[in-house]
Amino acid sequence: MAKFLAFMMLLSFWGSFISGQNPGLEAPYRIHTLFSVECQNYFDWQTVGFMHSFKKAQQPGPVTRLLSCTEEEKKKYRGMDLAPTLEVPSMSRHPKTGDWYPAINKPAGIVHWLKHSKDAQNVDWVVILDADMILRGPIIPWELGAEKGWPVSAYYGYLVGCDNILAKLHTKHPELCDKVGGLLAMHIEDLRVLAPLWLSKTEEVREDRAHWATNITGDIYGKGWISEMYGYSFGAAEAGLRHKINDDLMIYPGYTPRPGVEPILLHYGLPIRVGNWSFSKLDHHEDSIVYDCGRLFPEPPYPREVKSMESDPNKRRGLFLSIECINTMNEGLLIHHARHGCLKPKWSKYLSFLKSKTFAELTQPKLLTPSRVQTEVAEEEKGIDEPIRPYPKIHTLFSTECTPYFDWQTVGLMHSFRLSGQPGNITRLLSCTDDDLKQYKGHDLAPTHYVPSMSRHPLTGDWYPAINKPAAVVHWLNHVNTDAEYIVILDADMILRGPITPWEFKAARGRPVSTPYEYLIGCDNELAKLHTRHPEACDKVGGVIIMHIDDLREFALLWLLKTEEVRADKAHYATNITGDIYESGWISEMYGYSFVEVTAPYKQQ
Repeated sequence: MAKFLAFMMLLSFWGSFISGQNPGLEAPYRIHTLFSVECQNYFDWQTVGFMHSFKKAQQPGPVTRLLSCTEEEKKKYRGMDLAPTLEVPSMSRHPKTGDWYPAINKPAGIVHWLKHSKDAQNVDWVVILDADMILRGPIIPWELGAEKGWPVSAYYGYLVGCDNILAKLHTKHPELCDKVGGLLAMHIEDLRVLAPLWLSKTEEVREDRAHWATNITGDIYGKGWISEMYGYSFGAAEAGLRHKINDDLMIYPGYTPRPGVEPILLHYGLPIRVGNWSFSKLDHHEDSIVYDCGRLFPEPPYPREVKSMESDPNKRRGLFLSIECINTMNEGLLIHHARHGCLKPKWSKYLSFLKSKTFAELTQPKLLTPSRVQTEVAEEEKGIDEPIRPYPKIHTLFSTECTPYFDWQTVGLMHSFRLSGQPGNITRLLSCTDDDLKQYKGHDLAPTHYVPSMSRHPLTGDWYPAINKPAAVVHWLNHVNTDAEYIVILDADMILRGPITPWEFKAARGRPVSTPYEYLIGCDNELAKLHTRHPEACDKVGGVIIMHIDDLREFALLWLLKTEEVRADKAHYATNITGDIYESGWISEMYGYSFVEVTAPYKQQ
């Protein structure tokens, strides 16, 4: 009897290990993870990396690969054993319309799984990921705050169609459209309602060629390629689902993580560069590396080398995440080759590193808990006695127009933004007329929020492009859901040399930070007395603005209205009153900012 019990305990241990669970740490609810692929070498090496990271991360519950293949593809396919698999009829070529759109296989595969898999009858929560992801720790829906009716996902700000005519055309509830994707953690009952809507809305948006334009969809190719993503957002709106958007879970390798935050999901959808080494998944579209014994992806720099490349601790963390992503995939390939009878590869320094205790410790499962985050930050900042908390989220904005003049400025600003290690996301507020947009070629220069142009004032006819800055900020606040706590507002003609953060410059609620603009002499004379009840609170500032989101919500519309007011006051354009050497009211927008009257006047730092 004792031997039998010992045998059963051993079986239980290996069952937990294979499913990715720690013995004794079983989840209180049943979780199932899904990812969708096709019968191609391109997806096979992604599958090997995904499955290896799934096990390393100790993700609870089983995983299923939804494999979409035609009958002809299956005859030649070699990778059936790469993951637990449910074969799904391919919809890459739509059976009714003939449209070639492989991305539709994702919702189609999930619908098929719900109908035909017994696993779908024995699960509480479903985690849906993409194949080009590396898990760094377990994704537990209820720990992330997911509830029935409230799935958790990552923020995809470029889905601008949630804010315009696209949502109005394709859902009865455009106000419920959330810009989300990448990671989905959802209750099974919600998924049963959502999945068929996800598929049908994908078909619907895909067929709506009249609204594929970049300014409507945010798709830089204007080819309807992200129709499936809108299919999800519009389907969720139809189902009445609202998302808890978590911008900390997932990061693209190459980006700088937010201070105090440990991402648990790496999405290598973009090219990665560390020093002279680089990796892009598109360079390996036909790569048979899974089936070529001993072949690995080009080895990235070692951690010690990366440490010497970058002195800034947060930017250095970003580089470490980049090399961890590829090292984890190479470790998975090494194990896969060994399991399939490949000869043991010759010793090398790199193989020794992948098998080392150091690498094992670096890639231990990361737990997304406040105590874990605080502990890891504290270890980096030894000698600090105070408890360290994660820094607030930041979002950077800058305003431009649809002209080459702003396009080259945008290229420079975006390049410097990436090099600077500025935390958080960035959005270009692009103010264009409809005619401008038809000819505009710079849609892909930056993450963009499209704004109706106010260069020619719609009421007065006054030509004043500078008003687009406050008008665009107002539009962004009214059309975008952001979880950022602080907003950094810059001009396009700037180059960042380092991060601009509220904690470094001591910004706080009611206490924004800006740079001095001494030529705004109107703060000291009759101009301020005419346009604000609090001339004593007028600060001569501009250029860089760091402001709490609650202050900006209260402030932005007043900034726009005061700009219009000062611009209309032509009697006081004189240089001795405004400091404007052209006496043309050109800096009215700057006075619009300084003259804003908030409920309780506050001083800029």
